[in-house]
Amino acid sequence: MKRWLWSALCLAAMPAFAAIPPGADRHEGDGPYTQLILRGVNVINGTGSPAYGPADVVVEGNRIVEIRMLGADITSIKPDQRPKLKAGGREIDLAGHYVMPGLVDMHGHIGGDEQRVSADYVYKLWMGHGITTVRDPACGNGIDWCVNEMRRSEANKIAAPRIFPYAFFGQGRAAPMTKPEEAREWVRDMKKKGAAGMKCFGYRPDVLEAAFDELKKQGMRSACHHAQLDVARVNVLTTARWGLTSMEHWYGLPEALFDGQTVQNYPADYNYSDEAHRFGQAGRLWAQAAQKGSEKYEAVIKELLALDFTIDPTFTIYQASRDLMRVRRAEWHDAYTWPDLWNFFTPNRDNHGSFFFDWGTEDEVAWRDNYRRWMAFVNDYKNRGGRVTVGSDSGYIYKIYGFGTIEELELLREAGFHPLEVIRAATLAGAQALGAADRIGSLEPGKLADIVVVAENPLANLKVLYGTGHIRLGQDGKAHRVGGVEYTIKDGIVYDAKKMLKEVRDMVAAEKAKRGITTYPQPGD
Repeated sequence: MKRWLWSALCLAAMPAFAAIPPGADRHEGDGPYTQLILRGVNVINGTGSPAYGPADVVVEGNRIVEIRMLGADITSIKPDQRPKLKAGGREIDLAGHYVMPGLVDMHGHIGGDEQRVSADYVYKLWMGHGITTVRDPACGNGIDWCVNEMRRSEANKIAAPRIFPYAFFGQGRAAPMTKPEEAREWVRDMKKKGAAGMKCFGYRPDVLEAAFDELKKQGMRSACHHAQLDVARVNVLTTARWGLTSMEHWYGLPEALFDGQTVQNYPADYNYSDEAHRFGQAGRLWAQAAQKGSEKYEAVIKELLALDFTIDPTFTIYQASRDLMRVRRAEWHDAYTWPDLWNFFTPNRDNHGSFFFDWGTEDEVAWRDNYRRWMAFVNDYKNRGGRVTVGSDSGYIYKIYGFGTIEELELLREAGFHPLEVIRAATLAGAQALGAADRIGSLEPGKLADIVVVAENPLANLKVLYGTGHIRLGQDGKAHRVGGVEYTIKDGIVYDAKKMLKEVRDMVAAEKAKRGITTYPQPGD
């Protein structure tokens, strides 16, 4: 039974999944230092303000203590204007480089027994792409496992992003909840275990409403993927009114915008358990929603804005629905995709997200239209002051950890976000949604030193953040790879991002050689 069906089917017992081994003890990363100075950088601070530089960023321990502007040109800097390096400190000459806050991935699953990937494989891909914070929605390896990894990351005992564990609704129970008080007891139990919030797919309304009320009382946050089996009676507007703080993907939002109908226009032979049906019809759902400017549209968007609601769209995870060949042939698969993960992606009726049984032109055209409408709503929500964050949901549908997160940045740009708005969505907005903006999310004195260093300007080209870099024709007339994150700094500890990605390539190459794999076969080969 797939994880994504847990709550939606109200099973008599939660399925047991074997947790993967925890991440290895940290053996990489330098620091933190009594003082670390990043010299001559251009600063993108994550708030939406324009880049400025050159500047020197001063870190002491795990905190940013100063960002000193040095003028308009690196050649005109006067030495006496710069912060002095203290004894025992370290300085890195990064003239011309760009720095921005560590990225926040609001939908990051830490692998699992389904995909048969290790925690270290996932962590290295995330850190190699500048991702210093993840929200694990559902804690598929178990809440105790997830909380333990959260604490190890906080103590920097593992080379991993900060982890915000959101327990799956009902996780750990032997039977479904049938009374509101059971939901309240479960929330309190998760709080004691260390969960930061709850993830759900929907549930019986009276039970779910009690859970959201208790989450508010406990100061916890929440995420919901409004699955079709419950959305007819519990859509985004319903749960937002109850206290849901963020929605995942887009399920439940078009349903809240229905005007002239109350349920999705399902064909007579629709079967939710058949993912070809589920995703095929999902791509035709936004066309059934009220249009911008209509009374219904305005009422819904204004109420969500008034509730300070967060949208975490995860555009990237459905990319294959509108262009399967492009996503399946992504250039990073051969070097970075774990063999078992590639097998998991291949069309298969038992694996979630492997629904491409007969995916053709009509499905892709419908999904392209779906994206156009979906992106228009998200961009409008942002333009009116709504919070939009970045999430990837990698590990499914041909999406690789880290790479999927950067693709989400590109897709927000496609939706109409200015590059500065894209970076803000990936940093400060995520921190705000997690209730952690006092510590992370922007480059400001007093905040934790979670910093991404890249040689190229990501505002000019977000592709330079991919681990594979960007292809550019050089003066020598040859194509060269440029970009990729140089350093990922988390808690003042400096990690060589390119080295971490090389370690992943080596891991994958060794496993492929062990299995006699040279290149991955395409379905049907």
